[in-house]
Formats: sequence, structure tokens, C-alpha cells
Amino acid sequence: MRNKVQFFKTRFLAAAACFMIATTAMAQPTDRVDAKQLWQLIDYVAVDYRGAVADGTIVSTSEYAEMLDFTENAQKQVAQLPAHPARNDVAQAINTLHASVVRKANAKEVARLAHRANTLLIAAYPIPVAPKSIPDLNRGYSLYIAQCATCHGANGAGDGALAASLEPKPIAFTDAERASSRSVMALYQVVSQGVAGTSMPSFASLSEEDRWSLAFYVGTLAHDPAMRKHGEQLWNSKDSSIKDRFPDLSAITTTTEMAAAETLPKDVARDVTAYLRTNPAVIDVGRQSGLMLARLRLQESLAALRAGDKANATRLGLSAYLDGFEPIEPIVGARDKTLLIAIEGAMLHYRSAVATGTTEQAEQAANNLIVLFARVEALLSDAKADPTTTFVGALTILLREGVEALLIVIGMIAILKKAERKDALRHVHIGWTSAMVAGMLTWAFATYFIEVSGASREVTEGVGSVLAGIVLLSVGLWMHQKSSAGRWQDYLNNKLSAAMTRRSAWALFALSFVAVYREVFETVLFYSALAADGNGSALAAGFITAVVLLAIIAWALLRTSARLPIGKFFSYTSIFVATLAVVLIGKGISALQEAGWIGATPLDFPRVELLGIYPTTQTLTAQALVALILVVGFGLNWFRARTTI
Repeated sequence: MRNKVQFFKTRFLAAAACFMIATTAMAQPTDRVDAKQLWQLIDYVAVDYRGAVADGTIVSTSEYAEMLDFTENAQKQVAQLPAHPARNDVAQAINTLHASVVRKANAKEVARLAHRANTLLIAAYPIPVAPKSIPDLNRGYSLYIAQCATCHGANGAGDGALAASLEPKPIAFTDAERASSRSVMALYQVVSQGVAGTSMPSFASLSEEDRWSLAFYVGTLAHDPAMRKHGEQLWNSKDSSIKDRFPDLSAITTTTEMAAAETLPKDVARDVTAYLRTNPAVIDVGRQSGLMLARLRLQESLAALRAGDKANATRLGLSAYLDGFEPIEPIVGARDKTLLIAIEGAMLHYRSAVATGTTEQAEQAANNLIVLFARVEALLSDAKADPTTTFVGALTILLREGVEALLIVIGMIAILKKAERKDALRHVHIGWTSAMVAGMLTWAFATYFIEVSGASREVTEGVGSVLAGIVLLSVGLWMHQKSSAGRWQDYLNNKLSAAMTRRSAWALFALSFVAVYREVFETVLFYSALAADGNGSALAAGFITAVVLLAIIAWALLRTSARLPIGKFFSYTSIFVATLAVVLIGKGISALQEAGWIGATPLDFPRVELLGIYPTTQTLTAQALVALILVVGFGLNWFRARTTI
């Protein structure tokens, strides 16, 4: 009777698999879906082949027929995938797998070949292979008891209350041999889609997070506490080969015990797998999950592009940067600024290739990003920064971000002092102090209460920079006009008082607030990254040194401005303000490009962050336009001044 059931199960599963793949291809022609179905077929062979053949002898005719059928279908399906340079490698791996089934190879060899084929498949046709965040195993346990225990048993031994009435019998998750060839990702796929021809339903109604939590919990049932304890000791040992084997969450979800045992001793592979599946949070979330998400979104973007969905490819490519890489950007920037700049440039090249280039160009850009991500991974896995590095980082970051805001605020203070309007200074001081408080509160809320997306951060910086640049552009032209005409003192005496009555004092507040706020949040993010390395004294020393230097710069600027004749002061200040407007426009446009608000066309041109120069057509065009307006405006001011003499 069981053989008959197995025979019909074989026919039904094979037909269902073919039907699912064929109909999916017609209704939704994306390589992501096709690759996922193909991945499931191959994984099914990896796990269930041992029930078909033992020691070169067929032990179940129906199971063996199923293995042949599935590998033959896999051979057909790989040929229908979209063209890709690695498709032939995937096809060859599947052919080798099918040949091993035909010659009745041992189960370990078949599982190894199947996992190799799936590894090549995912590399060529990326599909999501890991959760977006660390799964909750307590939630997984609750779901298992509520949804699975009646069939699979409370402990996963396949002895639940309904097990006796089911055919085929529920899987025993405690079966160590079977579990050794089963990845968490495979469990997730089964939870998500069920198994046709059996009593295993789909749990697609559960959220993605719940399905991953359930899959992780099920993946722990073949292990005991002793294995997990030994695995913890191994993980915390000085053996770097273990952490190299499991660099991120995707490695935990896709690696089976059997695959891990190819590079690690068998008991080490088993026990480390047991520990990591129970404690996936030991992967450094702050440093690795961002990189993992960046890789995942990049893979999904490529898959969408190959399927002809440029809009989704663009969205996912943007998410790779904003939601994946940007959260760890401060850490990377604090340790290797050159690498950070390279990644930002590569991201722009990839998005440009998606928008206006070919699939091949996008793939080349993506491959470059993958190489750079590997460098980031190596950078973050190194020992924490030494105190000297932390000190220098804290010093330079605060100076870099602080000087720009300081110049604007000091310029406003100097102008008001020259105009003898010290009563208006309070608006400037309230503006920059409020910005300091608001920046700290924004960081606190973003860290502890709400999620501020990468796009929101870039938009805030971009809009703030552009607005400040526009204001400074108008101020620079206005100041130059008055200095060229030589009528500053009359203007100050007759107009500034009236201007204050028209609430322009609030304009002083707004400009000082925007100038400082846009820098505070980014500075705090970088300091948070440096603080993670634990060199608190060096961090504090760098901060104090930078504050002292900024105070000296402020004192020197105020003292110099006080000694300058009023005409020269406003003439020099107008040129400085105009230059700063060009810088801020460049920085603002660049930030809006990173947020996806403005397109980016990369150019072979130097990048000079200090001057707001970024090698894209859009940023350079915007700066050139502002510079042209300033040149024309200054020229007209000079001409009018000459003609009125």
C-alpha cells in the first residue's frame, strides 16, 4: 500500500512541480520565480535521495523514480532560464547531479552535488536567501506548538496526535541524518509553499518574519544542548576558520551541516550549526546585517533587471544603498574613507547602468560592488580600531562637519556686530543651539523609538543643503551689491532696523538652524560608530580637541572681521558666502541623488568633498549654474557701481 501511495505521490509531485514552473513562467516571466522553483527541486533531491538508494541499491522504487524525474525536470528548467554567463555552469552541475542519481551514487555525494548546483544557481540567478532581521526563536516555538506539533510532535519526532492517520507520515525533524542535509532556507521554502501530495500545507498567510522564525526553530530540533554548548565554545574560540565559514546571516540560512563539514571537522560543523541556528543574533547585526541586506537587495535588483522590470530594479538598487549599506556607512567611513568613496561611486554607477545602460553593464557594476562589499566585510571583521585611530577619527569628523556650519554662523554674527545690531544676535544663537538639541533628539528617536530610513536622512541633508545654498546665493549677491556701491553704512543705519520689524530676525534663526542641524545628526552617527570600538577616552579626547580648535577658529574669524574696514569686510564676506553657496548646492544635489530624488550620470572627474564637487553630470551642472549666476550678478553689480560714480 505504501509503495502505491509513494508512486502516486511521485507522479503528483513531479506533475505539480512542472505545472507550477510552467504556469509561473507564463504568468510572471521572472528568473527569480523560476530559479526559486528550480532550487526547490534540487534541494528536494539533496534531502530525500537517501530514502531511494542505499549502498548502490534501490531501496524504494517509487522514491528512486521521483529522484530521476526531478533531476530530469531540473535539466529542462535550467535551459529555460534567461541567458546568463554562468547558466552553462549551472546546467553542467545539474547534469552531474542527474548522472550521479542514474548510477546510484551514495547519498552524501548526491547531496554534495545538489548543494553545489544550488550554490551556482543562486549566484547566477539571485533569490532572497535570508531574513531581513534576526529571527525570533521564541516566536518560532510558539508558532510550532500552535501550527505543527499536532502532526510533527511537540519535540519534532514526527509523532504528533494526527501522525498515525497521515500518509505519508510527517517528517521527524529530530532525524539527525536527514537534518544534516537540510538548510534553514529549505525549511523556509517548505513552510512558505507546503509540499504537494502530502498533508503539509503552505503557511504563506504568516508574515515573512514569522516564517523565518518558524524555519529557524525547526532547524534546531535535531540538536541537543550539549551540541549547542560545544558550538558556542568553538564559535568564541580563536579559530578564525569557523567565523570565515559563517560570515553573515545568509551563510547560516543556506549552509547545511553536510556542506559545512566539507571545510570543517564533522562534529565541529554539526555543533557550530546547532549553536548558530539557536543563536543567530551572535552575527554582529549592526555591522553585518546591513551588508547582508545590501547584497540581498543588489541580487534582487539584478534579478528584476534581467526580467525587464527596470522600475523595480531601480527601487531595489536604491534600497541596497539606503537600507543596506548606509546604516554601516559611518563605521566604514571612520575606518577607511577611501573605501567608502569607492562604494558610493560604484553604487551610482550601478544605478546609472540600470537606468540607462544594458544588463551587461549593470552586471559589471554589480560585480564591482560585490568585490567592494567583500573588502568592507574584511574591514569590519578586523580587530577594533586602536585608540589613535579613534582619536584622529573623532577629531577630523567634528572639524569637517563643524567648520562648515561654523563659517555660516560666525559670518552672521560678524555682520550683525558690524551693523551694531547685537540685539538680533539672540536669534542666531537660539537657532544654532536649537539645532544642536534637535539633532541630538533626532538621533535619539531614530535609535530608540522610531526608524528613520536612509532615504529620509539623505533627503534631510540634501534639502537642507540646497535651501542653505539658495539663501547664501541671494545673500552673497545682495552683500556684493551693497559693497560695490559703497553705501553700506547708510544702508545699515536706514534699512536694517526696518528689516528687523519685518520679522527677518526669524530668517536669521532659520538660516543658523538649518546650517547647524544638517551637520549635527551626521556627526552623531559617526561618533556612535566610533564609540562601538570601545575607545572612550580617545573618543572624548578627539572631541575635546576638535571643540577647542573650532573655538580658536571662531575667535580668529570674529577678531579678523572686527578689524576689517566695513567695506572690505562685506566685500570679502560676499565672496566667501558665494563660494559656500556653490559648495552647498553640490553637496545638496549629491545627497538627493543618493536618496533617489535626482538621477545620477557618473563622470570621469575628480571628487573634492571639501568643495562639494562630486563626479556626476547633475552636481557639476548645478554648481556651474550657481557659479554662472554669481559671476553675472557680481559683474552687474560692478558695472552699476562704476556707472554711478
